[in-house]
Amino acid sequence: MSVPALVDQFKYGLTAPICLTWEWTYACNLACEHCLSSSGRRDPRELSTAEIKAVIDELERMQVFYVNVGGGEPTVRSDFWELLDYAIAHHVGIKFSTNGVKITPERAKQLASTDYVDVQISLDGATREVNDAVRGPGSYDLAMRALKNLADAGMKDFKISVVMTRHNVSQLDGFKRIADGFGAQLRITRLRPSGRGADVWDDLHPTAEQQFELYDWLVAHGEGVLTGDSFFHLNALGSTPLPGLNLCGAGRVVCLIDPVGDVYACPFAIHDAFKAGNVRGAGFGPVWRDSALFADLRRPQTGGACSSCAAYDSCQGGCMAAKFFTGLPLDGPDPECVKGHGEHALSTRDTVGLPKASQDHSRTGRRTSVLLGLPAVRVPDRACDTSPLAELL
Repeated sequence: MSVPALVDQFKYGLTAPICLTWEWTYACNLACEHCLSSSGRRDPRELSTAEIKAVIDELERMQVFYVNVGGGEPTVRSDFWELLDYAIAHHVGIKFSTNGVKITPERAKQLASTDYVDVQISLDGATREVNDAVRGPGSYDLAMRALKNLADAGMKDFKISVVMTRHNVSQLDGFKRIADGFGAQLRITRLRPSGRGADVWDDLHPTAEQQFELYDWLVAHGEGVLTGDSFFHLNALGSTPLPGLNLCGAGRVVCLIDPVGDVYACPFAIHDAFKAGNVRGAGFGPVWRDSALFADLRRPQTGGACSSCAAYDSCQGGCMAAKFFTGLPLDGPDPECVKGHGEHALSTRDTVGLPKASQDHSRTGRRTSVLLGLPAVRVPDRACDTSPLAELL
């Protein structure tokens, strides 16, 4: 009897996710323009310390070997380090993303001496000007301080995590130099029109020409750069496939637990249409195994309008979340389709009533464009929100 290819097994779902993203809080000291979870303020309904530990116990039983912890800014939880230690003691590794606010020299030494933990420092510009236009004044220096502290502590294999925008594609070599200088690994991911990112996606997502530039750069440097499997839509550009999983893993091998315990099919699809349940009550396992939504996502999928395209096997139709939040049909082309089909679909769509994320914990007023080099113009909800670095929780 023949054994199905690994990627075919992924298409029909696994008994446990291999990429579980878990946001521990909506609280954040920054106010990044493209924040996919629209974070800022803490939600009073967030899972307690005991509830998070109970889920960790369950993940240990399910043999989930590691989780991607994020937010918000996860380290501003007062119990973050307690939860980190608890997860590691229960054989659940932690890979957490942070803007660096709590990565002091002392904490860096603690992390460097801890097994089964990985750290990703977020940086969206290889220069202060480009980074701070998106992530807020002072955030570049904050990240650099954290990177230096980790390097000085002898931390191994920590990451610099970059969301690609039209302002930083030209800085790829610069990002690589920064990573190499700190002894870190570069990780780049795709900008999705999720959360606050939906408001600035038109201004920030790479142009068609930059998609070619990005593909060529990844082909040349791919073995030394992580991508989070987020650029499979670029595979239609050439005969050299990019490393990684060439399909949408939502609800099959990927899912998200948000700070209040809701489980979504994908970290980039925080919307009621993709909510499968909540960990409070029966726990995470029954949601993963028995959710009607996940069962539907694990059924054989058709290519829809893309199935007649010669490049379909290369790109698999692209990203579900990117289509949904730009108002395109899920069985149609990716909005950044490199064959131009997405651009045509965007020009003919109905833009009235585009889907919005189900949660919004932003601390500040939204902005409709990102003007590189100009100060952000926002109306703060409270005086302490005037500076995005004002609330170091």
